[in-house]
Amino acid sequence: MIPERSLEVLRAIVQDYIQTKEPVGSKSLVERHQFGVSSATIRNEMAMLEEEELIHAPHTSAGRVPTDKGYRLFVDRLGEVKPLSPSEKAAIQNFMVGSADLDETLGRTVRLLSQLTNQVAMVQYPTLGKSRVRNIELIQAADTRVLLILITDSGRIQQHVIELNEVPDANLISEVRGKLNKLLSGSALAEVGTLLEGFEDSFAPGARAQIDLITSSLLDQVDANRQEKIILAGTANLARREEDFPGSISPVLEAIEEQVVLLKLITEMQAEQHGVSLRIGRENDYEGLNNASVVVSGYENQGSEIAKLGVLGPTRMDYSSNISAVRAVARYLTKALGN
Repeated sequence: MIPERSLEVLRAIVQDYIQTKEPVGSKSLVERHQFGVSSATIRNEMAMLEEEELIHAPHTSAGRVPTDKGYRLFVDRLGEVKPLSPSEKAAIQNFMVGSADLDETLGRTVRLLSQLTNQVAMVQYPTLGKSRVRNIELIQAADTRVLLILITDSGRIQQHVIELNEVPDANLISEVRGKLNKLLSGSALAEVGTLLEGFEDSFAPGARAQIDLITSSLLDQVDANRQEKIILAGTANLARREEDFPGSISPVLEAIEEQVVLLKLITEMQAEQHGVSLRIGRENDYEGLNNASVVVSGYENQGSEIAKLGVLGPTRMDYSSNISAVRAVARYLTKALGN
């Protein structure tokens, strides 16, 4: 059990190190914080924290810096996170207004999160198993072509022009659109293939070749949703913090390039304190992220989590502010998708 005063000293070391980038000594702690005790007492507290592997000396100086374990204890003891400023709240609201579709909404979201945190931001696309068909549009475009539009309940809009090889009958197009929506509206994307089996049999034999082209295109668009996808913004922020990554920043950059790594990581992370999940340093299973921290929160549609978003940066990050930003942006994205 760590005594309360030792926890206060640890909290001060973490906060000072995040702010100054310099190892923290007992003298500076006494000068900057109102502990009401001598430097010798603070040195004793620091010695105990070092024995508990919560802080360590990066080199032969009097200063100490937090370990991964120290950061974890600091985060777990956060009573509350730093609230967003009015300007940050306004920036989020203004940034999220006017998005035309899911692609644009998520693109805006990841750029906004990167700007708020000065970290690498990432947003996961909703996956196949968590999306449903909201509507299907079938519009006669020109001559022998029709435009097929698939709209999911997550807000994603996919369009494809289909070449039917002959001019379609307007009544047939209307009939196909109506039957597709009656059959598929509200259905999970994972069920579409099964539901479409034998769909063309309900039409006259002469129209079945065109119906088959339409349903094949629709299945292709559904398959496009099967691709696990994540978008990133703010990778340049890592280069500005290169000194925070001991040895080399290359392993972190390589991990970011491996989308499979990030997708696996954030998919496994489940909400903890403050509605977010954190992996700090060596808590990350992937070796390339052993000097990085990841903060993640889920976003929802119709009351269910459909994917995640978050930030990645050095372990020397402002956890309180980043937790607040990730949580707030996830809530705004949930609200935007619900409109």
